[in-house]
Amino acid sequence: MKFGKKVSIELKGDAEEAYNRLNKVVGLQKERGVKNSEEIALLNGIQRAFDLMEDNPFYGRNVKKKQMPQYYLRKYNATNLFIVNLPQFWRMIYTLESDKIEIIAFVLDIFTHKEYDKRFGYKKK
Repeated sequence: MKFGKKVSIELKGDAEEAYNRLNKVVGLQKERGVKNSEEIALLNGIQRAFDLMEDNPFYGRNVKKKQMPQYYLRKYNATNLFIVNLPQFWRMIYTLESDKIEIIAFVLDIFTHKEYDKRFGYKKK
């Protein structure tokens, strides 16, 4: 714990579903002897991001307030957002909350770049 406060990571809603689905797929692949796949690389990338977030909760790229989708404010009451780039052009979105004892990183979304673009209102050129 390098940051000073304990950092916990919790998955919420869509992120929890995506993570559980990915874990299930990777588990089935490993049972079949698959050692390398896009899903395994993605899950390893997520685990690496979790480790980095535990050391530094501000690891992700901070989203400016004016660029924050209203979706996160309405659904999660998020007042800050961070983006982590994952393998296979996936993205992970999280928000931070803190008290005197710990910082909690709530992972809100784990999704493809296409879904990320849609959520943040980016259009193809």
